[in-house]
Amino acid sequence: MLIQVNYADDKYDYVKDFMLESLIQSGAISSFRRTSGWVRIGVDPIRAPRRERYSGVERRHATA
Repeated sequence: MLIQVNYADDKYDYVKDFMLESLIQSGAISSFRRTSGWVRIGVDPIRAPRRERYSGVERRHATA
């Protein structure tokens, strides 16, 4: 899926969806477009970055 982005230098482009998180983290883009409209980085709410895989004790064991 392609997502429209606005770079920090005010240029527009389309990027693949998997690239969006790294562009946000690097500060390369100032906004991106959702179906509901433009999302401004640092102003509008966005999802938190994905966390690493849980490495604690597994507690979802099936009971016998």
